Amino acid sequence: MRELKRLREAAGLSLEVAAKRLDFSKSKLYRLENGRSRVSTDDLEDMLDLYDVRSPQREALIQLGRDARRRGWWTKYSDVFTGSYVGLESAAARIRINAQLVPGFLQTDDYARAIIGRTRPTLETEEVERRVAARAARREALFGKDDPPEVHVVLDESAVRRHVGGRDVMRDQLTSLIEASALPNVTLQVLPFTFGAHAGVEGEFVILIFHNPEDAPVVYAEGLMGDLYLESEPELDTYQLAWTHMLEGTLDPHESVAMLRELHDQL
Repeated sequence: MRELKRLREAAGLSLEVAAKRLDFSKSKLYRLENGRSRVSTDDLEDMLDLYDVRSPQREALIQLGRDARRRGWWTKYSDVFTGSYVGLESAAARIRINAQLVPGFLQTDDYARAIIGRTRPTLETEEVERRVAARAARREALFGKDDPPEVHVVLDESAVRRHVGGRDVMRDQLTSLIEASALPNVTLQVLPFTFGAHAGVEGEFVILIFHNPEDAPVVYAEGLMGDLYLESEPELDTYQLAWTHMLEGTLDPHESVAMLRELHDQL
């Protein structure tokens, strides 16, 4: 919705000032203005309030936002994907993941069901199944398109040794990881226990890199207290350094698949 940029400029607000007042990251606001992310109704209304946009233009823009969101596959699962991450992920050209568990879009349905059920014990069965379906849709959307992103996963050894869901579920998950590693756009490397402490041990993170070089990368970190979107140069440098440090200790892709096969055969 490029109209949003015009409205911001008409209100005399820079990108930085508007993002700060809206409690957005600059990257998020940039993408919304350039149509690279779809805007939620709540975010759109906050922007229109800040820019003092009144009816009938206000109602027309809100309807336009609704129409745009229908074109995003994830809007069907807006009750599950409540943040802006999945939209950013869908727009990324390269995705780098430091993972302590199998990433959501590489999970089998049974593995996802076991993880969701254990980490969110208050959910009813129907809610768990809803989230499993959302992850399956995310997997299909990411890998089923003509130009899938380059995905590079550094997977902690604990993720492939932990028997999530039991032996049968884990055996199937290891098979799925082996198959995924053979895809031309996927690089999967295991970070073994023998490497000891490393720069990513404090928590999972994702580095999203976009097609347009003017569109700055974003680091996404998820935690119990909420999601973080980091985009300043010092923050990006810190996480890129952590990524580089972890790569020094990973098994190469062939060695990683060999470990997965060995663990599969042991189950």
